[in-house]
Amino acid sequence: MRVMVMVKATEQSETGQLPSEQLLKEMMEFNNQLVEAGIMKAGEGLKPSSEAVRVHFSGKDRSVTDGPFAETKELIAGYWIWEVDSMEQAIEWVKRCPNPMDDDSDIDIRPIFEMEDFADVDPDGEITRGEEQLMNTVAGRNATVEPYLFFGGTCEEALEFYRTAIGARIGMVLRFSESPEPAPEGMVPPGFENRIMHCDFTVGDLTIMASDGCNEGEAPTGFRLTLTVPTEVDARRLYDALADGGTADMPLTKTFFSPCYGQVTDRFGVGWMVMVPGQAPPE
Repeated sequence: MRVMVMVKATEQSETGQLPSEQLLKEMMEFNNQLVEAGIMKAGEGLKPSSEAVRVHFSGKDRSVTDGPFAETKELIAGYWIWEVDSMEQAIEWVKRCPNPMDDDSDIDIRPIFEMEDFADVDPDGEITRGEEQLMNTVAGRNATVEPYLFFGGTCEEALEFYRTAIGARIGMVLRFSESPEPAPEGMVPPGFENRIMHCDFTVGDLTIMASDGCNEGEAPTGFRLTLTVPTEVDARRLYDALADGGTADMPLTKTFFSPCYGQVTDRFGVGWMVMVPGQAPPE
């Protein structure tokens, strides 16, 4: 289940007073623990209501009021979005949180509605499908697309050709023998140990990624588009959307270069690599 964890505002936070260096360090450590546990999905601190505005709705009328707002106890100074197994788990994590204020403070935990909660008012699933499409659109708008070429054993020659022919700038080059993790047995053809597992080169303003791949003689027409998204949730959402009517070539999994990476060919035969950015391979 997802929950919003809200740090309630206090008179101190409403003055705009920044937290101490010690508190910032303690909160950073707490956030690191949340991330390592796979619980934290988002979180931000909010500026005081003196920098906010409030829009009031009355029928078709709208009115705007500048802050600050008097109801301090009803205001929020910060929030997290967590993915937890239960409300009890969320409570235990909140209890571990450093006091976010110098004085007494409160943190509220509110469950977030999921689409299944609306099943009674959406019996045919039309609203659910619309929401799924909307979230796919949001995830796609946050993505970047980059070309990835497979040269079937001639990647090194291609890099040199592009360097001399069109002034390509060669970036990182990682060979199969340099991989931090061994490839699955039988994946890499004999004699490919010193071939290029991954590299990048830049032509003009475009950075292209490339590899020898694992099939000797494979033509560079066997390309994939790299779809990079900020979160694992987005990766899984877009991977499933592309796989609908297509082929899941490599399930999403954690690798040494990405916390979530997979390959899929869509229904039109276009190959994609969906990934969340992570620590880059060593140069």
